[in-house]
Amino acid sequence: MGNLLKVLTREIENYPHFFLDFENAQPTEGEREIWNQISAVLQDSESILADLQAYKGAGPEIRDAIQNPNDIQLQEKAWNAVCPLVVRLKRFYEFSIRLEKALQSLLESLTCPPYTPTQHLEREQALAKEFAEILHFTLRFDELKMRNPAIQNDFSYYRRTISRNRINNMHLDIENEVNNEMANRMSLFYAEATPMLKTLSNATMHFVSENKTLPIENTTDCLSTMTSVCKVMLETPEYRSRFTSEETLMFCMRVMVGVIILYDHVHPVGAFCKTSKIDVSTLGKRAPPIRAGERRPADLASLPPSLPSSPTEGGALPADGRPVLSVCLQRSIRPQTQSRKPVEELRGERSLGCKPPLRLPQHERTSLGVSCGSMRKALGDTGL
Repeated sequence: MGNLLKVLTREIENYPHFFLDFENAQPTEGEREIWNQISAVLQDSESILADLQAYKGAGPEIRDAIQNPNDIQLQEKAWNAVCPLVVRLKRFYEFSIRLEKALQSLLESLTCPPYTPTQHLEREQALAKEFAEILHFTLRFDELKMRNPAIQNDFSYYRRTISRNRINNMHLDIENEVNNEMANRMSLFYAEATPMLKTLSNATMHFVSENKTLPIENTTDCLSTMTSVCKVMLETPEYRSRFTSEETLMFCMRVMVGVIILYDHVHPVGAFCKTSKIDVSTLGKRAPPIRAGERRPADLASLPPSLPSSPTEGGALPADGRPVLSVCLQRSIRPQTQSRKPVEELRGERSLGCKPPLRLPQHERTSLGVSCGSMRKALGDTGL
């Protein structure tokens, strides 16, 4: 009955129904220039992930140096262990800058008139595939970074040592490669729980604010359309059967999650409100089913222990594949306490929607209620 009412009231969205070939899409002549630029950046992505996954840190050396501050040999051992790691961290940071520029070039191509976002994604599938690969890389990078606290520990030790030597008027050779300004920028980057996702969010916001002649809806509609396309491909057996690898299904699901999170960061009211063009409530329900007893995919096996994917005994997945999507969303959605800079602040009167009503935190609402109650009682006692 509910679905019938939706049909009668025209509330069921018309999702774009076309197959986005994530496995074999090739650039046309019109796409080739941008495709070559993005491809030159993405060709380093796998080596970045491999290097990050192999990052072990210098925890024991740093601990020994801190516990024995007067032992010169231990101090030098810790410093010699940290310096090469800082150079690796600089490489990761510089790659994020390249990725930021690549995303802005892609958004410019996928949102420009006269085509709609749906037409862009259907006509320029090679660029859409590269957009998906950027999102896929971003989630994988941030997942590895969150599971490796040694990154921030190593960099904190490096900065403390540099500051101490600067006070003593000592100059170290590594400062020629990672100077104070670079160290400050890297520190802000690695302070984020999901630094690559933050980079993509900032790049998208910067793109919106810089291209004032481009309607804001072109950008957000591109993101919501990408989500819808992934959703349709995952829930349509005809489309799913065209994928030659099960890893592509996981790729498609991960891309869908990445687009939702990016949309939630960029859109002034987010992706989880009733007026959102992304129907998040139905995504988990329509995730592709996984056969009972099937082993956990490689992507799920790497999830942090603090966010279980509800596996059955022995690491097998239940017959329903929904936990995959649920866990990805739990791990990646922006914390509610994080401040959101509305797009309308960047564009003045050109906003996508009204701001959500102001809500005080629970403890402040409770305190306010107690104060009002006490005031009413006091006024009642005085007869006012």
